[in-house]
Amino acid sequence: MTKPTLRSLFLDSERRLRTGWWFPLYLFCAGAFGLPVLFVLHARGVELTESQRHALTASFFILAGWACQALRRRPLAELGLRLDGRWLRELCVGLALGAALMLAPALLLTAVRAVHWQLPAGGAALLLPGLGLCAAVALGEEVFFRGFLFQRLVHGLGRWPAQLLVAVLFVATHWNNPGMSGLTRVWASVNIFLASLLFGAAFLRTRALAMPLGLHLAANWVQGSVLGFGVSGFGGAGLLQPELKGPDWLTGGAFGLEASLPGLLCVAALLALVLRWRGASPADNPSP
Repeated sequence: MTKPTLRSLFLDSERRLRTGWWFPLYLFCAGAFGLPVLFVLHARGVELTESQRHALTASFFILAGWACQALRRRPLAELGLRLDGRWLRELCVGLALGAALMLAPALLLTAVRAVHWQLPAGGAALLLPGLGLCAAVALGEEVFFRGFLFQRLVHGLGRWPAQLLVAVLFVATHWNNPGMSGLTRVWASVNIFLASLLFGAAFLRTRALAMPLGLHLAANWVQGSVLGFGVSGFGGAGLLQPELKGPDWLTGGAFGLEASLPGLLCVAALLALVLRWRGASPADNPSP
């Protein structure tokens, strides 16, 4: 039996850093890029908007991915951020599917008279700011949850273990959101878990962040800024104003469609469709 050495603790048989060590290294890099910037902003009394905070966080995660890829001597585009024609097409597909993911349960609730709609004054003014916020949030979360760390997990553990682990983490980051209590927490957790699997499956089928980014962005924007539902317990003001007439498990209540039965059925159906789709990339695993 070969005696373990200090080197074997960090490196595998091919002298590559073991998967588990990339996680603290990635977080260290994100902190190394982010903390000095945040310190300077705080020292100068700069107040950032919510959209700016999320966009800045996303940039730190992207830079951390770039640094780790540089250490691996691999291109940043390998993380799914290549900006070409195919990437833009997949982004558009994701945007369309994300919009449908929220429009479908809203139409179903309307059909069974569980929601009535009003058109508040000034609602249209919320569309553009809401789009910017949703884009920043989606970019940050997708880069973090489906970017470098996810791909290292896929390489080290395989697709489904990586998917399940990231989905649990994704739920955990929403665990203390407003309205996350009682049955709402159960419905929302299952829905958010499936949504993470959906975004991950979209990445694995395309090997790009475009489709999951489009799905995430459009789902949040349509749910909140257009339809006026809460988004994971936040917000609730949009172009339209829904008046809920049914129980929370049916309508999602203040948490949003993510905590509703129709929302759950729609995300499960779309996940099944994406899993059945062969995708555009023949590769099964990211590079070692």
